Amino acid sequence: MSLPKGLAEDVSKNLVMVARLIDEDPEGAYAYSKIALRLASRVAAVREAAGFAAYANQKYSEALAEFRAARRMTGSVDLWPVMADCERGLGRPEKALEMAGAPEVHKLDKAGQVEMRLVAAGARRDMDQLDAAIVTLQSPELASNTVQPWTARLRYAYADALLAAGREDEAREWFAKAVESDKDGSTDASDRLAEMDGVEFVDAFVEDEDEDDSDADSELDTDADSEIDDKVAPQAETSVVDEVDVDDEADDIDEDEDDEDDDIEDDEVEPAVAVEAKDDDKGDDKD
Repeated sequence: MSLPKGLAEDVSKNLVMVARLIDEDPEGAYAYSKIALRLASRVAAVREAAGFAAYANQKYSEALAEFRAARRMTGSVDLWPVMADCERGLGRPEKALEMAGAPEVHKLDKAGQVEMRLVAAGARRDMDQLDAAIVTLQSPELASNTVQPWTARLRYAYADALLAAGREDEAREWFAKAVESDKDGSTDASDRLAEMDGVEFVDAFVEDEDEDDSDADSELDTDADSEIDDKVAPQAETSVVDEVDVDDEADDIDEDEDDEDDDIEDDEVEPAVAVEAKDDDKGDDKD
């Protein structure tokens, strides 16, 4: 289906953003896919991109619907493996296995057939059929020494299944083979291999950041303490001076009160003495 030039450009820009963000920012990619869908829902490439964006966000029901729509528009079987994996995501591993045995699989290219094998093995593991999963992955593609785009993922899946089955020595061997073929780091085979060998990686960059944060916190604490001391010291001095002034005033008040008490006592004593003197004079007259 052809689109007007301006609309085609807008759709193309959104599809580019979906492809650019789908690995690092799946939610962002999903948002752009929705815009593209509103602009051109009858374009197979748009439906396919929307399907992959939904798939990346684990919206398996929505993804499956978009993939089916794209397949109806094109008649291609290329999306068959990812459609089967959506069935796994929806909790229907039996349906995924049924699709793995369908005639459509024979129409897939080599990469598609390997992908379908990976999905089928995953479905077996979903059903706790570890031995069947291991057998499913055993194939000429796994045994080949030629490195293909799918080689690392196939070897990794095989190693992981062996490890789950308790066959650690074999698992280590195949994780090592996965590392050899994983040139672009599409798997974490090197980490899994190191884990099995008891090697622990330390992120020096993170440690440096932690040390810098600790130093910064220490400096902040020191500055805060200094600032508090600068504010508290003058206040403390002022408080001490105020207390001294208050104490002096209190002493002055006490002294004034003592003087007043002495004056009052003198006033009360003098009349008594005078009365006693008069009484003595009367006594003398009577005599």
